[in-house]
Amino acid sequence: MFILLFVHVRPESLDLDLFSISENTIYAPATVEDQQATAKKKQEASEEVPDQYTLKKEYSDNRVDLVSSIFDIIKEVKKESSDGSEKEQVKSVEDKLTSDVTDSLSEKSVQKLLNASDGELSMTQDSVITAVNDVMSKEIQAGKLESAREQVTKELKSNSIPSKLKSAANEIARFAIIPNYVYDPNKTEQKRQEAEDSVQQIQIKQGQILVEENELIDREVYRKLELTGLLSGANMYKPIGGLLLLIGLFITVLVYYFEKQHDPKRLSKTKSLMLFSLVTAIVLIVMEVISLFQELEFSHIGYLVPIAMGAMLIKLLIHERLAILASMILSICGSMMFNQGVTGTFNYGIGTYFLISSIAGILLLGKHNARAKILQAGLFVSFINIVVMFTLQLIQNAAQSGLEIGTNIVMGVVSGIGSSVLVLGFMPFFESGFGILSTMRLLELSNPNHPLLRKILTETPGTYHHSVMVANLAEAACEAVGAKGLLARVGAYYHDIGKTKRPQYFIENQMNIDNPHDKLSPQLSKNIIIAHTIDGAEMLRAHNMPKELIDIAEQHHGTSLLKFFFHKAKEKGDQMTEEEFRYPGPKPQSKEAAIISVADSVEAAVRSMHNPNLERIEKLVRGIISDKLQDGQFDECDLTLKELHTVATTICETLKGIFHSRIEYPEVNSKQKVKNT
Repeated sequence: MFILLFVHVRPESLDLDLFSISENTIYAPATVEDQQATAKKKQEASEEVPDQYTLKKEYSDNRVDLVSSIFDIIKEVKKESSDGSEKEQVKSVEDKLTSDVTDSLSEKSVQKLLNASDGELSMTQDSVITAVNDVMSKEIQAGKLESAREQVTKELKSNSIPSKLKSAANEIARFAIIPNYVYDPNKTEQKRQEAEDSVQQIQIKQGQILVEENELIDREVYRKLELTGLLSGANMYKPIGGLLLLIGLFITVLVYYFEKQHDPKRLSKTKSLMLFSLVTAIVLIVMEVISLFQELEFSHIGYLVPIAMGAMLIKLLIHERLAILASMILSICGSMMFNQGVTGTFNYGIGTYFLISSIAGILLLGKHNARAKILQAGLFVSFINIVVMFTLQLIQNAAQSGLEIGTNIVMGVVSGIGSSVLVLGFMPFFESGFGILSTMRLLELSNPNHPLLRKILTETPGTYHHSVMVANLAEAACEAVGAKGLLARVGAYYHDIGKTKRPQYFIENQMNIDNPHDKLSPQLSKNIIIAHTIDGAEMLRAHNMPKELIDIAEQHHGTSLLKFFFHKAKEKGDQMTEEEFRYPGPKPQSKEAAIISVADSVEAAVRSMHNPNLERIEKLVRGIISDKLQDGQFDECDLTLKELHTVATTICETLKGIFHSRIEYPEVNSKQKVKNT
């Protein structure tokens, strides 16, 4: 799995030169941040932010206070030096004002203000303050300062200022107007930082085309190739680590299953694990071979994979729960293999297709999986495949031509039918190689045309009828306690195959002949009867029959006692022990073998009853089970007392159906018989 998947996650390492021509279309193997492009984008965003200005409202109050101070100084000097010369008064005003004010206010204007009356000064002061306050309440940028001063001049013209003081008022007002909408470095920096932060990280997305086929590899393209590691292969450790973690997760889940969920009675843990690994490897190899055709621009070639084959084989050979687990694992692997040439990506569409197809194959296989049923399941899987394909196309809003749709349908049908055909092809090899007795194999062995069954039918018809009756009883009882009913039925068919070696020595085959045991000693009769279990096991081995059937033939009498011949020997005065008249065993090791041993004894006993009824049958069945239980015949199998009770009840119900007419008919007298005749 690692080797096959590594090809699809391994970053490419290209040998390309700057300003050369690319021979192929190159895709980004992984998503990486383009820090250089991100930084450039941030710088551009920052430069696009204009300088930020702030309206300083406090400037208006400051300039109004300045105007008031100028007029206060004029009034103060006028009051202090009323007797001095005009020149001295002007000099005194200039001394008290700052240089920038004196530069803007001429001596002539100061002299006019000093010569004005207090009323005129107050009126002029109010007008200037009002005009300055009105103009300074609006935004005044440095480049529009002259326009603002012109505005204050216009406002002063309309005010009731004495004509002799208008020039001085205009000088003071124009001086008071300054820019109040000033550059704010903190706000500018904040806005530019916000612009930079709003720029999203620029990434080279996985699967993004870096350079088209026959396109020039310029500096920008070359930089992106370096950034994605395609020129150095430096990012190899990441996909390797990720793939190892993924496979480690798969292994962890499988370990849990085989340690906690696996049923060793069906197949040993070692065989199950080897079989699971082999089936999984086969499916992975098939997927890998088909994925090679992606390079031929068959984008949906994955629909052709017979993915349901793996799940169906594992269900038939191991267990349904493990088949579902395998479906999930193979679907994930398939989504990596069919990534349309973009290494390290997942094709979720094909992964969904694989998963649903596999689950459909599992669910559509019934309990009795004959060849026809497996082929039928393949047809159903084909239908599900087509439905899934159309579903994916609708979800992805994909536009496809009629030819593409037809091709996809054909691939879906081939996938489903191919899965069932491959299952039928692989089954015999796995069954023989791993010694697996599958449902399909059991159905084949139950065919009356099987050579051994025909041998029983033609050479020992009484035994054949007995075996069929035992099969009916055993299958019903096994199904009732959760054992394998089909195995019990087929095992019952073959359990007395050894009787075909000496058929006339068994009572069911003694039709119109004398009982040969009447002329034999009890010891010799015992040896002949006991030999049929050994002979049967040897015959089944010679025909390479499954071990489960051989065990049933060998164990169905366990170590039970041949009571008839033992008591016959005792009557003759022979000094014999019970051990000499017991079957060699072994005792039944499985539920199926134990139930067949009960059904075998019950069928023989009921057949010998005269006018059986429900009460006599139930008493007989429970007596046989009780005798075997006390004799220790169930000591080596895992049948519980509750299950034995269920077995007895089920066998009685089955026998009730078999002997229903015989039980229900009332007795008739001889006169009625003659009349009816």
